Amino acid sequence: MEAVFKTSITKIKGKEIFEREDTLVREIKLELYVNGNRVGAVMATPVDQEALAIGYLMSENIIEKFSDVTSLKLLNDGMRVDIEAKVNDENIKKLSAEGVVISGCGKSMTANIDPEAIEAKVIKSTFRLSASKLSREMSQFYTECPLYEQTGCVHTAKLFTDENTYFIGEDIAQHNTIDKVVGKAVMAGIDVRNAFLMVSGRLSSEMVAKAVMHQIPILASRTASTCLGLMIAEKFGLTLIGFVRGDTMNVYRHPQRISVEV
Repeated sequence: MEAVFKTSITKIKGKEIFEREDTLVREIKLELYVNGNRVGAVMATPVDQEALAIGYLMSENIIEKFSDVTSLKLLNDGMRVDIEAKVNDENIKKLSAEGVVISGCGKSMTANIDPEAIEAKVIKSTFRLSASKLSREMSQFYTECPLYEQTGCVHTAKLFTDENTYFIGEDIAQHNTIDKVVGKAVMAGIDVRNAFLMVSGRLSSEMVAKAVMHQIPILASRTASTCLGLMIAEKFGLTLIGFVRGDTMNVYRHPQRISVEV
């Protein structure tokens, strides 16, 4: 299934009215099956579905590491992912019993990244980054999002380790973009604890919690953090940065990982 489709629209510009072709992003309900059982579904853009499934299940502590996955299949014209893996059955039960719709765009269930009882250790990574490097990478980030360029209707994320190793995720749902880039990285054998994450949208609680769950040390955006997002970052040692625009940025918490060239 293509991630976009073409349609005819009526365009009004000033006093002119005319027909034109437009490109829209598709939105699907992606069903997730683990060891033959349906564990849930996420509303998503039909691209990188396998990576999304792996990232999401790792975010929920259902799968601990990618090496625990023995089979990964995309079925039903891209609308279902089937996974065979060693899993945490208790967290599958928790997702079914306690899952709530999180506040990101799109509809997705979560139980195991509850900010009140997040199951992750404090981030102790010594990974550091210069402010100038972060600013350059954020500027470059916005030139690497083809679905956004086509449709103007998706969120984006980029997980960066070095100039030759980075992963892009695009989706209608902001939280899905993190799951996609993490899924791609772990499938490629990358240690995300030595990387930094850029996102296009707000730094809300579930975005910050996902970064913490994966032990990513730095999370940055062009927009702001919510209060709860800041509190989670403070508690779990995440360097949280907003309003990265030009050579300015707001480092909300744990600035020790950002250096300034004098």
